[in-house]
Amino acid sequence: MTMANIISQMEKPNLIIAPNKTLAAQLYNELKMLFPDNCVEYFVSYYAYYQPEAYIPSSDTYIQKDSSINELIDKMRHSATRSVLARKDVIVVASVSCIYGLGAPEEYLDLRVTLDRDMEISREDVNRKFVDIQYTRNDVDFHRGTFRVRGDRLEIFPAYEENKTIRIDFFGDTIEEISEIDALQGTVIKQFDQMAIYPASHYVTNKKTQKQAVERIVIELKERLAFLNDHNLLVEAQRLEEHTRYDLEILEEIGYCNGIENYSRHLTGRAPGQPPPTLLDYIDQDFLLFFDENHISVSQLGAIYKADRSRKETLVKHGFRLRPPWTTSR
Repeated sequence: MTMANIISQMEKPNLIIAPNKTLAAQLYNELKMLFPDNCVEYFVSYYAYYQPEAYIPSSDTYIQKDSSINELIDKMRHSATRSVLARKDVIVVASVSCIYGLGAPEEYLDLRVTLDRDMEISREDVNRKFVDIQYTRNDVDFHRGTFRVRGDRLEIFPAYEENKTIRIDFFGDTIEEISEIDALQGTVIKQFDQMAIYPASHYVTNKKTQKQAVERIVIELKERLAFLNDHNLLVEAQRLEEHTRYDLEILEEIGYCNGIENYSRHLTGRAPGQPPPTLLDYIDQDFLLFFDENHISVSQLGAIYKADRSRKETLVKHGFRLRPPWTTSR
C-alpha cells in the first residue's frame, strides 16, 4: 500500500524489484487491481528450465546450455519493454534477474516497423521488414512471433500479444486497412490509422550493426587465440576457434545464434568494461525504483552477479568463450 500511494502521487514510470518470481507475481496481481487504468507489466526470467553453459575443470566436464522457455512469460517480457518505451503510466514488477543483459533499447526501438493507412509499400517489402525483426512466416501454424499471408491480406501475431493479432489489408501496393483482431474469434476489435510492430527478439540488430559486430568478434578472436597459443594452450585455442566461428556462421546467416548474449558487447558497440543494456536502460531515466523485501533482494543482486562472473571466467579460461566485458555492478 505504501508503494501504491507513492506511485499514485509521483506520476512517473516505476520499477519494482522483488526477490523471486512468486513475490513478483503477487505484487503484479495486487497492482493490477489497484491501478486498473495504468499499464502494469511483469518482467521475470522466461525460463521454465535453465541449465547454464558451464565447465568443471576437476572432472573435465563440459555442460552445454539447455533450457525451455515459458511462452507466456516471454510474451509478458516483450509487453513490458514495449510499454516502457511507449508509455509513461507504466509500473513494471520484476525479479532480480532484470539485471541480466538485453539487447540495446536503441536498436529495439529503431527497428520497430511503423505502418500507416494509405501508405504506399508493397506487401513483399512489409514481409521483409517483419523477417528482419525476427518474425517468421508461417501460413499454417499461426502463433505468437509469426506472420502469414493470404492474398492481399497480411496478418502478424506480435511477440507481446497473447490474444490479439494485427491484420493489414492491401490494395495493390497501398495499405488499405490496419485492424486489431481477436486471435480466437477472428473478429475485428478496432481499426487504426497507424500501427507500430516491435521486434520479436530483444537482441535484434540491423545489417550494418551485425556486420560491424562480426568484424569486432573476429578481431577479438584473433587476439585471444594469439594469447592462448603463446601460452601453449593449444587445446583451448582450438576449442575457442571452432566454437566462435560456428556461432559467427549462424549469426551471419540468420542474425541470431544460441548464446548470442555472449557477444552482446560487440552487438551493442560498447567498449570493454561497459555494462550491458538491461531492463533499466529501456525505462525513462526519470523513474522510481522500489525494492520489495530489500534485505533479501539487494543482497541477491550482488550474489547473482558474482556467481555469473565466476562461471563465465571458468569458460573463458578453458577456451569455451571469448572474454566478456566484466562490470562492477548495476
